Amino acid sequence: MKNFVVKTIANSAALAVAIWLLDKITLTGDSTPRKVLTLVLVALVFGVVNFLVKPIVKVLTFPLFILTLGLITLVINALMLLLTSWLADKLELSFHVDGFWTAVLGGLIISIVSWAMNVVLPDDKN
Repeated sequence: MKNFVVKTIANSAALAVAIWLLDKITLTGDSTPRKVLTLVLVALVFGVVNFLVKPIVKVLTFPLFILTLGLITLVINALMLLLTSWLADKLELSFHVDGFWTAVLGGLIISIVSWAMNVVLPDDKN
């Protein structure tokens, strides 16, 4: 359970940094508490997408992973972010990623910040 909370916090922070840095990734809301709640819900959706969909996509694109020396991971991360944006729209969460290249850059930012947050935050592996 602790690991789940840590990953959600890390995803929330990473998404917040991407929203802050990129104009074409938006999170809207009436008030700050509403934005925070939306951010946490989007982080949960992002976590579910990364847990369920990403491994399947990685297995299917393994030959491309070898061929591109791992650069296909940027595209996979972008697709996961776009899928999260689409699901957020369907769940009526006010989160939107505008365009593939924005998703690529956003995925890169989210990966770096999430990695840094997971290094800093405690986990269950002690």
